[in-house]
This record gives sequence, C-alpha cells and structure tokens, in this order.
Amino acid sequence: MMMNPSSDSIVNFVTHPASAIWLSLVRQERAIAVIRSAHIGLGQQMARAVAAGGMRLIEVTWNSDRPAELIAALRRELPDHVIGAGTLLSVADVEAAIAAGAQFLFTPHAAPLLIHAAITQAVPIVAGALTPTEILTAWQAGATCVKVFPIQVVGGVEYLKAIREPLNQIPLIPTGGVTIENAHQFIQAGAVAVGLAGQLFPQAAIARGDWSMVTQQAIRLREAVQSAVPKN
Repeated sequence: MMMNPSSDSIVNFVTHPASAIWLSLVRQERAIAVIRSAHIGLGQQMARAVAAGGMRLIEVTWNSDRPAELIAALRRELPDHVIGAGTLLSVADVEAAIAAGAQFLFTPHAAPLLIHAAITQAVPIVAGALTPTEILTAWQAGATCVKVFPIQVVGGVEYLKAIREPLNQIPLIPTGGVTIENAHQFIQAGAVAVGLAGQLFPQAAIARGDWSMVTQQAIRLREAVQSAVPKN
C-alpha cells in the first residue's frame, strides 16, 4: 500500500534539483500551453504552432488522443522544450505519463497518492485545488506548485489576491478562465505562471489550419505575461 510522504521527504523534494530547475523555468516563462486534442496529428500541429511562438512549456492532457505517443513524439521533435502531461486522475495515469517521458505533471485535484507517485520519481507535479484547505493540502503533500482551478468562476484575479494573502509562500498557477487579455493581471496579482488551453487555439483557426494565427496568439500571451513580471 502506498503511504503518504513524510514531512522530511516533502522538504527534500521541494529542494530537489529537478523540482527547483523546473520551478525556475516556470518563473522565467510564466505561461504554459495546454493541448487537448481529439487527434494525435492535430496535437502535434498545435504544439509546433505555440513552440514557434516562443512557448517552451507544453502540457498534453491525458484525455487527448494517444497522449503517451504524443508526449514521446514531442520530446523527440522539440528537444529544447519541456513537455508535460495533464488531467491525470490516477496513480496509473501518473506512472504512464512518466513512462512516456512527461517532464512535469498536472492533476485537476489534490490527491496525495498521485503527488507521492510523482515525487518518488523526482518528477515535478502541480496539483489542482480551489479552496485554501485544498491548496494547503496539495502543498503539504509535496506538490511543486498548486494549480488554482477553475479560477474565473470563483472570482478570477480578485480570488487569487485574496487567497495569496495567507498562502503567499505557495507558488500558484491559475487556470480555467485565464485569457490572453487578463493573463497579465494574474501575474501582477502574484501567480507564478498561468495555463491556457482554448484561448491559444481558436476553434476557427484550428478548423481552417491557420497555424500562423495560433503562433501569433502564443506571441501575444508571452508578451502579456512578460510585461507583467515585477521588475527588481
């Protein structure tokens, strides 16, 4: 039976080089492209388009078509990018994603068993949570960051500001309602990064194969979040 990690193991993982390096990249990039595709070939094109726009962090959701194959293909095709897996719901999902080569993991919920499955293999994991209790549970279980999801339906930027006051030591990544237009506001409010899916991939552009438009969306997003990073 899998046990929850001890407090010592959590501290060790949070300072683990793999986790620290990934978190440093997140702080540098500030945005993650989330790909959810009904066909593996389409998923590859989506990834190429955002990569051409300068985005280096790309997440493939586990409810995409053949996600393990897509992750492996993108690792080969985009060696300078960091490819992760998202929408992981079980320990089996986590293990399969790691076996496919996922370099970071996202879950939509705070599940200590899934977090432990990732940290025992030194793979950064971002657990989903919404309330302060859930956020703290995910963090104390060893999550590298916590995904605040779905952010927009509970108040958007104002909600993030409110929960960051007592939880400002926890790196938060809001998703679910983040747009290119409001992404900078989340960064200014203290988010370590933002995650976007549909906003990066307009349905009309996908339908007509207008990948240059997707690339332009990625460029706009990067410019928006980088402009919001506090200057030291």
